[in-house]
Amino acid sequence: MTFYILTIFPEFFAPFLEKGIIAKGIEKGKIKVIVKNLRDFTHDKRRTVDDYSFGGGGMVLKPEPIFEAMDRINEEIGNEKKRVILLTPQGKLFTQRLAEELSREKFLVLICGRYEGVDERVREHLVTDEISIGDYILAGGEIPALVILESVSRIIPGVLGKEKSFEEDSFTQPFLDWPHYTRPRVYRNFSVPQILLSGNHEAVKKWRLREALKRTLERRPDLLKEEYLDPEALEILKEIKGGKNESN
Repeated sequence: MTFYILTIFPEFFAPFLEKGIIAKGIEKGKIKVIVKNLRDFTHDKRRTVDDYSFGGGGMVLKPEPIFEAMDRINEEIGNEKKRVILLTPQGKLFTQRLAEELSREKFLVLICGRYEGVDERVREHLVTDEISIGDYILAGGEIPALVILESVSRIIPGVLGKEKSFEEDSFTQPFLDWPHYTRPRVYRNFSVPQILLSGNHEAVKKWRLREALKRTLERRPDLLKEEYLDPEALEILKEIKGGKNESN
């Protein structure tokens, strides 16, 4: 998959493309990330990318640099299908299911808004999707672009070292992750649950499912859609709701 990122702060992305999951995906040839500086598509000495909003208000990203950047992308990929995403608080909420949907695309273009946003003609004539990563205020779309870049990249086959790492993540299943423990077995008199040391893989699997469901019910009950749960998970969920306890 190829990601194009349109931004006025290209230097923001450099450290994130050199470390971690994204860097590994690039190194393996599974993903490609091309950051385009919108100032390179201006035609004045000051490389102006923004101007005052008609009718009064703050600064808005001008249409010309974004349209011309998209022209360049179209020259590079020809008639290939692409999703053009505007990062905006007005967009639909980014979720794991949306990340999975986007991971099936060949080309994603992420437009990083700034100031009061972008000229409406960009939204009307270039954008295929508007996405928000949450109901809070950020200075621009660069951080949301990174969120989408990493979230989508980790789903692409071959990017992660272990394919099951993605499958077992929170939000891939309709519930949160279970508690994790590592060595030492006892630290400051706090012990690892005995069942995890038992070697009984079936019992461990059931314990993890129970703990994941219990945690989700306590913290994010909105995620528990019973129609997405298998019979075993449904039965355990009923036990939890009924106040039954299972020894660790």
